Amino acid sequence: MTFSTPSSLFLLLIPSPISKPTTTAASLSPYSPRLPKTKIPSSSSSSVLRCSSLSEYGCNCRSRSLPAAPVRHAQGIHNVAGEKDHSAYLSEELFDAHLTPLGWQQVDNLHKHVQACGLLKKVELVVVSPLLRTMQTAAGVFGGGSYKDGIDVPPLMVANVGDSDLPAISSLNSPPFLAVELCREHLGVHPCDRRRSIHEYPPLFPAIDFSLIENYDDVLWTADVREKNEDVAARGMKFLNWLWTRKEKEIAVVSHSGFLFHALSAFGNDCHPSVKKEICKNFANCELRSMVIVDRGMIGSDSSTTNYPGKIPNGLDLPSNVANEKKHHHKEKGAAHQPIY
Repeated sequence: MTFSTPSSLFLLLIPSPISKPTTTAASLSPYSPRLPKTKIPSSSSSSVLRCSSLSEYGCNCRSRSLPAAPVRHAQGIHNVAGEKDHSAYLSEELFDAHLTPLGWQQVDNLHKHVQACGLLKKVELVVVSPLLRTMQTAAGVFGGGSYKDGIDVPPLMVANVGDSDLPAISSLNSPPFLAVELCREHLGVHPCDRRRSIHEYPPLFPAIDFSLIENYDDVLWTADVREKNEDVAARGMKFLNWLWTRKEKEIAVVSHSGFLFHALSAFGNDCHPSVKKEICKNFANCELRSMVIVDRGMIGSDSSTTNYPGKIPNGLDLPSNVANEKKHHHKEKGAAHQPIY
């Protein structure tokens, strides 16, 4: 699908199957998120889909596109506990939540996918939220595999991080990894979204660069105030603005469902509603979506072979923000059916 727009920058979501269709030309693999069919104007010079411009947020434009591969972390212990009981998100036992055994299976499957489709060789930088579950996911998906003694490179992740009972992961032949606070999950209230003091992470993830983290302690997280959705969206735009300044040609971003949802919600406000819905739908655990931030006048028409549906194997992964909305919906529905005496 091709998009053109007179605005400075827009977001292009690339729909395509993981493998080639085997039946008809219209068939799609169930792994592939796809854009709904949209009527294309006959004039090639007209704007087909005009999405929100990063230039409105002070971004300096450049004359190329920026391929990005956002990934939500694999299943964490907080996903399981929170979907069973929403109040579990308040538990200190979930502080800086780590991956579950099923989450590690999801990581292994996505790692095999990015190898098979060639994305692993294309990615020049992995940007990761500095929380345990995202760094575990990033190391497992984009790392160099099992670490062996005698290899003169630091491991991306040492053995048994987060009680994983897994061997160390090598940084050999892997892209650079950079921890960035801007792509963290919703801040505040939920201990699972609070990070450790930054000096605790390098011994666990020796090859990840933490130099952009300004404060040792987590000064962004507060126990009594949850970050507003609009503030997460604004932080997402700052992150995309920063991402656009990078010199790398293809960047993977390992982050969180709430952050990715609100960051992408800034795009597509003047698109067809079905396209807006496709851009803003929640990520499954360990889902990868290929997208491109495109400069004015550039046209994207190549299909992507790098989308990945996540949640393989299947498991509980309800994001805390969605669980909270469902909780309030059930309360309102119950109140509406109360008898009036």
